Amino acid sequence: MTIKELPAALRPREKLLAHGAAALRDEELLALLLRTGVQGTGVLQLAGQLLEKFGGVPGLLNADAGALESIKGLGPAKRAE
Repeated sequence: MTIKELPAALRPREKLLAHGAAALRDEELLALLLRTGVQGTGVLQLAGQLLEKFGGVPGLLNADAGALESIKGLGPAKRAE
């Protein structure tokens, strides 16, 4: 499901603005940073896959550049963010 298909109250950006960052799950916060998914994979799904692959936010933050480069859809700009 794409973000546009979600009810407005469940969209990460709207939730952030209405309730603050504490109201968002890790995958929703990451999705806000990523901004877009890749063909066939929505941004929320991509965020969830990244968190699962790297063992959550700490693992993702400590992942080396090579591991991140191998992920489809994580170009230089998204890796930097």
